[in-house]
Amino acid sequence: MPGVFQLSPDEIVVEARLAFEAGVPAVLLFGIPDVKDERASGAYAPRGIVAQTVRLLKKELPELLVITDVCLCEYMSHGHCGLVEKRGSAVRVLNDPTLKLLARAAACYADAGADIIAPSDMMDGRVAAIRQELDRGGHLETPILSYAAKFSSAFYGPFREAAESAPHFGDRRSYQMDPANAAEALREVALDIQEGADMVMVKPALAYLDILYRVKAEFGLPTAAYAVSAEYSMIKAAGAQGWIDEKAVTLESLLAIRRAGADIIITYSAVEAARWLKSNK
Repeated sequence: MPGVFQLSPDEIVVEARLAFEAGVPAVLLFGIPDVKDERASGAYAPRGIVAQTVRLLKKELPELLVITDVCLCEYMSHGHCGLVEKRGSAVRVLNDPTLKLLARAAACYADAGADIIAPSDMMDGRVAAIRQELDRGGHLETPILSYAAKFSSAFYGPFREAAESAPHFGDRRSYQMDPANAAEALREVALDIQEGADMVMVKPALAYLDILYRVKAEFGLPTAAYAVSAEYSMIKAAGAQGWIDEKAVTLESLLAIRRAGADIIITYSAVEAARWLKSNK
């Protein structure tokens, strides 16, 4: 992922300030701990990497909107998004026990000052569990941006390498959605809204513009789309080869996402796009 790096909290403040000055209003944080284990303890440690970074960003850049991704894969030694049970060669992700850890992580980030909590794990019932835990901790007004329609996609490859979060065995098809099943995506979005999601997300973006359009048209909630790592990396690679105009293709792809209904676009090209848009004016 050209131009994308793992950063320490102090480095993130520098990058976030540059992004904010360029016109990017928010950042989305993913954490990579020094040590991973089978309970993802780094995800909900009060002095963990994300909690540290949230506190520092809110101190140094109080006007910046800080969104925290809530998942366990980056913190798990095995790379799955939940607790697992092994029976011989079979491995099963334990949905309900995982919810408690996700809720703890969400509360940890809210306690640190996160403005928006964004669960991406795709466990059933996670939005309700997180909402209950946030309310119990006094964070009644902290909104949830749910990765409501997150597909089991080949477009995540570069991110999984950068975040060191690829599963060490099996895959995530049992809890992420089938790319062929649009009806399931709409059902999942509806369930997350019923559980208390304030905003919903479609991920990936470009290959799922039809889903994005349907979600926005049917539910009307603030809707985000995540232009994922392979979307970014493919444009970067083709631009570096001189096969395409990187600026033009990037802005056109973001325009397509916006036209399909996205109120919020999450993209690794955010700073470049913000600067290009300013220069066009």
